[in-house]
Amino acid sequence: MSPSLTKIAPAMLILVGSLSLGGCATKGYVKEQIATVNQRIDALDAKLQTTDGTAKAAQAEAQAASGQAQNNAQRLDQLNARVDGIEQRLQERRRPRN
Repeated sequence: MSPSLTKIAPAMLILVGSLSLGGCATKGYVKEQIATVNQRIDALDAKLQTTDGTAKAAQAEAQAASGQAQNNAQRLDQLNARVDGIEQRLQERRRPRN
């Protein structure tokens, strides 16, 4: 081996070793990171459950309002028919008889 290679080889070995060890994560670090992510997921899940409950309640109210609107429309149709009948009778009474 050349003298310059014998001086560079240990430095290269140390550099490669430090780079390869620096990329490894410890189990504790991974657990800590996963715990943080899990907490965020749990918080988002709780918000989602609340939002889902609110949406279901709003849907139930909307369906009830729709049913009431249909009922009101039917009642209006019945009242219109009655008013039309009354108007017809009034017009018949107003006609002069010969």
